[in-house]
Amino acid sequence: MRLSSGGLIDRTQPIGFQFDGHDYAGFQGDTLASALLANGVRTVARSFKYHRPRGIFSAGSEEPNALVTLGTGAQTEPNVRATTQELFAGLQARAQNCWPSVDWDVMQVNDLLADFLGAGFYYKTFMWPKKAWEAVYEPLIRRAAGIGKLSGADDPDLNEKAFAHCDLLVIGAGPTGLMAALVAAEAGADVILCDEDATLGGRLNAEVEEIGGQSARDWAAATLARLSDMANVRIMTRTTVTGVYDQGTFGALERVCRHLPPGRGKRPVDCFWRIVAKQAVLAAGAIERPVAFRNNDRPGVMLAGAVRSYVNRYAVSPGRAVTVFGNNDNAHRTARDLLAAGVHVAALVDAREGAKTDLAVPFYPGAVVERVFGANGVEAVSIRTAKGRERLHSDCVAVSGGWNPSVHLTCHLNGRPVWDAGLAAFLPAPGAVPNLIPAGAAAGVFSTAGCLASGAEAAGKALLALGLNAANTTIPQAEDGTYDITPLWQVPGRGRAWLDLHNDVTVKDVRGAAVENFRSVEHMKRYTTQGMAPDQGKTSNMGALAVLADVTGREVPQTGTTTYRPPFVPVPIAALGAGGRGMGFAPRRLTTSHDVSLSMNAPMIEAGLWYRSSYFPRQGEATWRQSCDREVAMVRNAVGICDVSTLGKIDIQGADAARFLDFVYTNTFSTLKPGRVRYGLMLREDGFVMDDGTTARLGPQHYVMTTTTAAAGLVMMHLEFVAQVLKPDWDVRLISVTEQWAQVAVAGPKSRALLQDLLGQDLSNDVFPVMACGPVTLAGVEGRLFRISFSGELAYEIAMPARYGESLFRLLVARAEALGGGAYGLEALNILRLEKGLLTHAELDGRTTAQDLGLERMMAPGKDFIGKAAASRPGLVAEDRARLIALKPVGPVKQITAGAFLFEQDAEPVRTNAQGHVTSAGFSPTLGHTIGLAFLQNGADRVGERVHMVDHLRQITTLCEVCEPVFFDPEGGRTRG
Repeated sequence: MRLSSGGLIDRTQPIGFQFDGHDYAGFQGDTLASALLANGVRTVARSFKYHRPRGIFSAGSEEPNALVTLGTGAQTEPNVRATTQELFAGLQARAQNCWPSVDWDVMQVNDLLADFLGAGFYYKTFMWPKKAWEAVYEPLIRRAAGIGKLSGADDPDLNEKAFAHCDLLVIGAGPTGLMAALVAAEAGADVILCDEDATLGGRLNAEVEEIGGQSARDWAAATLARLSDMANVRIMTRTTVTGVYDQGTFGALERVCRHLPPGRGKRPVDCFWRIVAKQAVLAAGAIERPVAFRNNDRPGVMLAGAVRSYVNRYAVSPGRAVTVFGNNDNAHRTARDLLAAGVHVAALVDAREGAKTDLAVPFYPGAVVERVFGANGVEAVSIRTAKGRERLHSDCVAVSGGWNPSVHLTCHLNGRPVWDAGLAAFLPAPGAVPNLIPAGAAAGVFSTAGCLASGAEAAGKALLALGLNAANTTIPQAEDGTYDITPLWQVPGRGRAWLDLHNDVTVKDVRGAAVENFRSVEHMKRYTTQGMAPDQGKTSNMGALAVLADVTGREVPQTGTTTYRPPFVPVPIAALGAGGRGMGFAPRRLTTSHDVSLSMNAPMIEAGLWYRSSYFPRQGEATWRQSCDREVAMVRNAVGICDVSTLGKIDIQGADAARFLDFVYTNTFSTLKPGRVRYGLMLREDGFVMDDGTTARLGPQHYVMTTTTAAAGLVMMHLEFVAQVLKPDWDVRLISVTEQWAQVAVAGPKSRALLQDLLGQDLSNDVFPVMACGPVTLAGVEGRLFRISFSGELAYEIAMPARYGESLFRLLVARAEALGGGAYGLEALNILRLEKGLLTHAELDGRTTAQDLGLERMMAPGKDFIGKAAASRPGLVAEDRARLIALKPVGPVKQITAGAFLFEQDAEPVRTNAQGHVTSAGFSPTLGHTIGLAFLQNGADRVGERVHMVDHLRQITTLCEVCEPVFFDPEGGRTRG
């Protein structure tokens, strides 16, 4: 089927490949689809439900049929579109969703049962008997479902992620995109031009026409050459913009090495880009749509524009006798190009009454193709005219039902397209995406001259917004004309007419959905699965919407569209998560004191992604408990040093910073004076506690918030959401500075003496009281000092730029050891805070309220804050909710374990009798026994009662006394020093 001349293929470079174990040959520049067509391969896949034979239908990423599996072993890649996969030497592809072969598939028996397997049959069939679901139905459905299969082996390929910034992002490199990029680049804008194809030019590579006195292909090549020579232009081929996100951010998938044979070395297969653009031009073109008629799913039925692509770009004839059927002038263009290439046109069928042609072909105006004949491919067609029916021999039907502008990206921020009756298509809604300008065919402009002018105009608008002046770029002359279309969505008649070729959705299915009262377009989609295939309904959505509108007595715009969501094309998970393998998935975050701690033989424990010292063993200590008990006593009696750099640190500045903190915290921060620190409680919008921590006011408009290690990222995202979405008009700026500051706690009765000697300044209560903060200088380095305590002792936290963190830790530990103290780790830190009843995320587990924690007085009644209304819901303030208490053992068993449940003494320890649970526990050397924090129903009113702690997993039962949460120094005298 290869034509003897023409095309953009390189006939001097033949390429061998395999499909389903058979050897074939193509040329450099072929796709797998064009090479299969050139070799006469018609059936390339089977449909999802009925396993009907499927052939190549389109020539781009909208392809619903030709999904194949590439490669073998660990490099198996399922669901690759043959229409976008470039041919390379040694390529191995095989059909999928079939057994034992694509030509003879056992599961095609489903087609014989089609009357019983219509839309919605799952919901109606697999209901009874109930027990059969897990035993019979689900296993059978799972076995039959799915398309391609993964290898099950680890992916050996590399993937990459990258970031780019530009003034103007041009999406699509057809005539519109090329013109927009050229105008913007000549004005000095920083331009990124993306296109999913390997050869840029869009439809120009598939058409026979002229631009500026030269062939359209040559004009595209010359324009690309000009752009390539410009330093301010980045051209990204094989790159599909997949999604639009807030603040001018675009996702884009670059297929880096998928056109190369295996053995590509260290080069990545795919790269997922995050592109941030000040302005963007959508020049993604339009997607041709089919017309539904009986058996229009057979191999050989193709889109008319795709037929031109294969003829003009790949020098392949999709058939020997082609019937062209359409409702617009695009069908005539296809017939013209087929004749010019020497391909026999069996008939030109135009559904428009009064249509005319000057082509020397059998012409049928006002007629339709009502069905095709052939079991495994098109063999003949039936044409219905006003005079009757006529049957013609034909092995290919080129169908054009019109064009749908590619509005998908304009809908990713909840925009809805608007209907244009003249074009019989949806167009992008004005301003649907800020700073994104649709142009060319994507905006409903379907002539080449119109696309060139539209691209230049869009670039001019973008340049104006950028503050740049457009240069006097000449728009070349090109083919112009009107777009004349008479809407035609389906050809009435008996038999099944297909809408969604992949999912086997027919016109009858959509009508049936409406009869079943699934009249909403979203309900119809889910009932029939129309548009839920890998092509996301790119070729089927409009036909299905029109059928639904017809059966429900509505117009198409009243029926509406389904929701277009990213990604525009499938994106491999490996590309999205590039770098997320092994330690890349959970990278180790190391404190600046890490190496010092290792040199002190400290075991490391993971806290979030951070590695922190568990304890610091000394000679003669055989167990961790011995080290932990010593470190606790050391802090209580002398001084201890602990690296707390892992705590989240968020710098907050701006004229509205104070009221911003008032809004995100339950308590008030606008009254906090500079040089002071305040403890704060933060709620989620549902009224539950998100996090707690301290915030210091360093200046009139400058605060530093401290979060728990576990919630640092969560709190940062929460604050960004509040600033950008809830209070976008407030003058407040946020940045995480966790890694910029090394912060070390100095705790214990000798901490003041240590720091006064080190810093050379007075830290007495009168000068630097509890919850004070201020600048300090150490060895000429400026830092910050906070008087806060997480141990219940006189304590400080000193912060220095991270590059000085290691030396700071060494210096403090050495001075502490000279005073009878030293370093302490997380185990001792946990015991110290348990003795004081202080909270961590063991207690702030997302299910607790301020009242549960005994912190209801921190909820300021005179102001609004996030979560305030939700926190007052009856269920969250009920008297019988579990409240925070402490426990100590009073029976013969002295163990308390985290996670154990609490029961009344005489209650059976079963789930229905549980009254609370233990959140954290440990042995207190200060008190001489194990202690724990827990939540217990009505806990605040039950101090002094005894309850049973039952750990079913470890088979431990302990009689405990309910205590106040603060065991050690409840008056706080030691903290105040």
